[in-house]
Amino acid sequence: MNAPSLSYTSASGSSSALAGKRPVVVMKFGGTSVRSLAHWQRIASLVRRQVQEGYLPVLVLSALAGVSDELDQSITLILQGGDPKSEWQKLKSLHLQFAAELGLKPEDCQSQLSELKRLFRGLALIGEDSPALRAKIFSQGEYLLSCMGHAYLRNRGLKSLWVDACDWLKAESNSSGWGEPDHFLAARCEYSYDAALAQWCMNSGAEVLLTQGFIAQDAQGKVVLLGRGGSDTSASYLAVKLGAERLEIWTDVPGIFTANPNLIPSSRLLLQLGYDEAQELASSGAQVLHPRCIEPIRSAGIPLLIRWSDCPEVKVQTTIGTTTSSFPQVKGISAKRGVQVLSMESIGMWHQTGFLADLFAVFKKHHISVDVISTSETNVTVTLDSGVGSSAHAQQNQLSVLLEELRGFCRPKLYSGCVSISLVGRHIRSILHLLAPVMAALEDKKVFVVSQAANDLNFSFTVEEKEADRLLRSLHELLFSQVVTGEVFGPRWHRLTEDRENIEPEGVRRPWWQERRQELLALMSSAAEDHTGASVYAYHMPTLTQSVAAFKASPSVDRVFYALKANAHPQIVRWLASQGVGFDCVSLGEMRFLLQQLPDLSADSLLFTPNFAPIDEYREAYALGATVTLDNLACLQNHPEVFAGRGVMLRLDPGVGRGHHDHVRTAGSRSKFGIGLAEGDAMRRLCQQHGVEIVGLHSHLGSGISAPESWSETAMFLAQWAEDLPSVRILDIGGGFAVPEKPADPPFAVEAFEQALAEFRKVYPRYEIWAEPGRYLVAECGVLLVQVTQIKRKGRKIFVGVSAGMNALLRPALYGAYHHIVNLSRLDAPLKINADVVGPICESGDVLGHSRLLPETEEGDVLLLAGVGAYGRVMSMGYNMRPFPVEKVMT
Repeated sequence: MNAPSLSYTSASGSSSALAGKRPVVVMKFGGTSVRSLAHWQRIASLVRRQVQEGYLPVLVLSALAGVSDELDQSITLILQGGDPKSEWQKLKSLHLQFAAELGLKPEDCQSQLSELKRLFRGLALIGEDSPALRAKIFSQGEYLLSCMGHAYLRNRGLKSLWVDACDWLKAESNSSGWGEPDHFLAARCEYSYDAALAQWCMNSGAEVLLTQGFIAQDAQGKVVLLGRGGSDTSASYLAVKLGAERLEIWTDVPGIFTANPNLIPSSRLLLQLGYDEAQELASSGAQVLHPRCIEPIRSAGIPLLIRWSDCPEVKVQTTIGTTTSSFPQVKGISAKRGVQVLSMESIGMWHQTGFLADLFAVFKKHHISVDVISTSETNVTVTLDSGVGSSAHAQQNQLSVLLEELRGFCRPKLYSGCVSISLVGRHIRSILHLLAPVMAALEDKKVFVVSQAANDLNFSFTVEEKEADRLLRSLHELLFSQVVTGEVFGPRWHRLTEDRENIEPEGVRRPWWQERRQELLALMSSAAEDHTGASVYAYHMPTLTQSVAAFKASPSVDRVFYALKANAHPQIVRWLASQGVGFDCVSLGEMRFLLQQLPDLSADSLLFTPNFAPIDEYREAYALGATVTLDNLACLQNHPEVFAGRGVMLRLDPGVGRGHHDHVRTAGSRSKFGIGLAEGDAMRRLCQQHGVEIVGLHSHLGSGISAPESWSETAMFLAQWAEDLPSVRILDIGGGFAVPEKPADPPFAVEAFEQALAEFRKVYPRYEIWAEPGRYLVAECGVLLVQVTQIKRKGRKIFVGVSAGMNALLRPALYGAYHHIVNLSRLDAPLKINADVVGPICESGDVLGHSRLLPETEEGDVLLLAGVGAYGRVMSMGYNMRPFPVEKVMT
């Protein structure tokens, strides 16, 4: 696919020169808005509508969701010695699969795939992380998607014209002293109105022009990037250059909300914002827009509309422009995560002229940007902007050098993993007296920095990450519980989504517990009458059967080992054994329990994967005939006699974990699991020294992973590590398969998982593939029934108290897990209240669900929590001496 020849002469002028021509509307679609056939069907319909209304739509496209992350990971793996062909095959498979979904031919993206293959080979040959090469590799994600989108629109009968963004967007020269990474990975472009370019578009004969976001070209003709999230900025630049009537950003929400709607479903849509307010919200952590995209359209007075790509028929939206309320008020609360706080203490700064200038010259020297500054007589504390283009490793090196040089001026201390919370609005200084409740909410929190912005749009404070989510909910309740729908504040997020979430897609079976509602209510009634417990876990065996069958249908997995820690109910364990499933145990207690339930269980069905277990457990595991996994050098260093002459699996840490929460990521430098890559050679030498045979390699990244290619990547990592280990015959790719949590969540893509793994097996056919699904197999078969004990109202806040809380289900308190909650007694009643569902445990963290939609609920009603068949009853406890949940099995 080649860009058209652009035969125009760049010139500045007024957009009035094109009066009477088709007005331009620039439409940017992010990665989550182009990820499926359904999305492209909507895009085609939107384009037709714009054409019918007399507009010339210009589409600016991001890469497919997740592709930029995949490219980043591929670069890292190739630089570590990984196979560039395997990394390319992974991305090729992903895009060809999507092309097939769109009804396209492989040749519609073949030239871009060939270019990516060439770039990966070059990276492997050079072995150096060049910013220029990194920019070219990243740009392929946008090129691939835009070529497929162009072919799809043409197949739908639209006159589509593909344009290379590098022909339209030119990066500014690197004359400001930026470093090379900034030039290639976070470039800025000239964006004044270009009458010749606008006229060329009018004369092109196209119904729709289609180009890439995120990329541009420098004066030497080299590809540069506009920073992560830079597609918004590309669209903004083009809107100005083409004199667009408006810019539309299509994304997975209908606009900017008073808070992150995924965290706070009761947050309200902001209907109108000024350019400056939108800039402040974007800069302080609201991820709907990239901060750089505001300035260009503000300079030209072009309105920006944020539209909902999943539901284009929804008419409400955020409109950003010059018309906005000037009334003093807080309009939104945002959070910037991963913030680093640097405290610099020095008595020598007292009355010392130029001290701050000298101090910040060090930051400039190392190209590190400062966000918020707070000073006193003896201390300067700042928050640091994260690098926009550099790798995490490069950023860490920059910081290390910075800290070393700062020690010549002061005593620096760095705090990582903080969260900056910002209250954004207009005329904040005039309403500081109204923010007293906000200050009270910070009473027992560690606050690093407090800042009131000079532009009077922002009041912020930086706290520890562990405090952030709870604090955000409290502050949102304080600030926005009383606002009403009007000119500024629109509907709440849960009101926009509740109808969509309750629509059952055609062909999708209703959850099993809806069909068995009366039986479940009877179970709860019986338990209450027998005084056997205040809560009931019910397990539906047909659902378990379906989950196991779906996973075992993957022929590329040779052995399935069920993670016993997920659910150890004897009936479930015995049924799994009857299906030929093995068992992954993490303790001697679990192995003994298994053999009590299954005395005839064969030894090859027992996998022992402990972590920091006493050495006697390893001895006993060998005595029982289990396959033993080692994830620590210390065991072999201190107790070689236990392993000498035996076989082991080694659990390796690839350096990067995945999952929905820090507490479920089981890889990476902060995780206690696995042998680090730096220790790999030492472990191999120890095994050789003591005659230990390495029969297999194992890696597990975390829980709740939805990317189906994650396990083929793990297999590739293990296979490359095993190249010098001829004794290895098994690759254990772990578990962590995602389970749908909300009604609208899609199921895990087992077919895509199998396809990716099958591609791996073509390259490495000699290995057995083992997998360890736990939660995936049993989560959806289980529900928890609890009884409503009390309803409490505090102002506009509603609490629904139930008979069991974190004592029965620890996951929400432990790592913020989400479980769908319904009132089973009133399943068909309209949803009318928004409440926190809380338990009877004397802990503030005893919350089963925040901001849940329920019907009018009364004492005695039975609530059901879905998806709790895993890590539910096994983690329950006797805290507060509350009774343990009862377990029932339904056939």
